[in-house]
Amino acid sequence: MKRFGTERLWALLSGGGAGLLNGLFGGGGGTVLVPLLREKCGLDQRRAFATSVAVILPLCVLSAGIYLWRGGMDWAVAWPYLAGGCLGGVLGGRWFKGARMDWLRRIFALLLLYGGLRSLLA
Repeated sequence: MKRFGTERLWALLSGGGAGLLNGLFGGGGGTVLVPLLREKCGLDQRRAFATSVAVILPLCVLSAGIYLWRGGMDWAVAWPYLAGGCLGGVLGGRWFKGARMDWLRRIFALLLLYGGLRSLLA
């Protein structure tokens, strides 16, 4: 983004939307950022995914801190998920470079559909 105008505004609004989703739902900001990084910033799919992770990490840390501060987090329950998530993150990061983007997009879409259906039926 070379100029401050509309592109900077889109970046600020996109980041705000991602932060809002993380704060409300404990995650999901990447679903806002990846498409906007592709469309508005012209990033290819791989760079959009990677950049989204870099943006989401501090947002997740901030949201977790707020939940912890307000007493809404149960560390005893969270630790096993955190350990598994770290292992999955390492494996996913290693496989990401060689993965076909058409399959990653399909898998991502299926995960979104699954999560949406689970939320509707819960």
